[in-house]
Amino acid sequence: MRPPNEVARVRLDSILRHQGLSSAADLAARAGVSVPTVLRILQARGDDIVRLGITKRARYALRRPLRGNNEPIPVYRINELGQGLPCGILHLLSPSGSVLPLRGLGFPADAAHAGGVWDGLPYLLYDMRPQGYLGRSFARRAADELDVPADPESWSDDHVAYVLSRRGADTSGNLIIGDDAYRLWLRSVTAPEPAIPEEQQAARYMQLASDAIALAGYGSSAGGEFPKFTAKRTLANSATSHVIVKFSGSDGSPPVQRWSDLLICEHLALEAIRAILPIPAAPSRILQAGGRTFLEVERFDRKGEFGRMPLISLSSLDAAFIGKGSGKWSDLAAMLVKLGMVPDEVEFESQLLWWVGQLIGNADMHLGNLSFQFDQELKEQAILCLAPVYDMLPMLYAPLSGGEIPPRQFIPELPLPRQIDAWKMAYVTAVAFWESASLDARISEPFRQICRENLEQLGRLRTVVF
Repeated sequence: MRPPNEVARVRLDSILRHQGLSSAADLAARAGVSVPTVLRILQARGDDIVRLGITKRARYALRRPLRGNNEPIPVYRINELGQGLPCGILHLLSPSGSVLPLRGLGFPADAAHAGGVWDGLPYLLYDMRPQGYLGRSFARRAADELDVPADPESWSDDHVAYVLSRRGADTSGNLIIGDDAYRLWLRSVTAPEPAIPEEQQAARYMQLASDAIALAGYGSSAGGEFPKFTAKRTLANSATSHVIVKFSGSDGSPPVQRWSDLLICEHLALEAIRAILPIPAAPSRILQAGGRTFLEVERFDRKGEFGRMPLISLSSLDAAFIGKGSGKWSDLAAMLVKLGMVPDEVEFESQLLWWVGQLIGNADMHLGNLSFQFDQELKEQAILCLAPVYDMLPMLYAPLSGGEIPPRQFIPELPLPRQIDAWKMAYVTAVAFWESASLDARISEPFRQICRENLEQLGRLRTVVF
């Protein structure tokens, strides 16, 4: 027969494995023992127990091991100067959930998460996980080495935490979790990858595109997604050498030509926004070589060679604090204003961008295509501002996944009276975009004709609203 304390320990261990964070009083009641007995058992478990709070308000949970490792996971941030700084500890809880207080990281939290307790992982880690074309390429490389599924969409929270802690040295934003990933970052600083000289970029991009296609296993854009790669290049007057490069196919077929047209349109849309609106847009440029069109977009989560900037998507903020899953950017921005996470002007700015998208035929304005940044040197929780605009292009005209190019009708939406100011500013931007696209010789003549027709259609609306 087991001693009474051993029976209580086994019973308490079972409760902790299934219940998560609980007070000592609640654990004592469920285990049928006294509070002092519970506290003695918890103290004896040492680092196996995660404790939040002090005195009678303290709550306890069993730490969830990650691939047999029962240690907490350190979190680091890389500042704008390229310096790595410890900024927190991530605790995984049994049976699920995690703890990471956001004080000191700057990322916003509502009252329900003020203590840093999350049902899954902290929301900012979901933006760091491998996603899209680049994410699938990364997952293919990691699958065998780290024993995770080749499709990152099927990863569990533990898969995400494990891969980020082992290989997440170059993720979106400014955070690194885990000592292994941080050591990789240190290695990248002491032995940095050389930047591609400007005169070699076209040839090098052709090779990187071939490598990206070989790794991903296909070359055409699927489901409205461009293939892409990251690179480090030199370019005069750029804020950073780090870029993301989207590229078209090279066979000259009608679908490939259309994807090429859309890449050029994305560049022109960003230029129009940057020239007309009081909102930043990601710097970009077009290179063409070997039958491919390359759209190079400067990374705004990087600064200089080693500096980094925080970045958080509307998708992650919605999942953590709102729960809509979809909707107009301005509607969700208004909810973030009410939560005190963004200033009032962000609602208007997001409405403005939403109208730009509507007036240039952007049919792919999901919540992952709007992001926020903040001053990471602030000591308290920062107020978010819009990150530079990206992924703004007329996706209405994208080929279908099978390669067909169906005829599309562009029907610009008119505003309600309360939306008129944003609509007018967006209208001027859209007119500038369609005009530049209709004249750009890098765009095919059939698509330039579409641009001319859309420009004429917007012109007919001018007398209605102005």
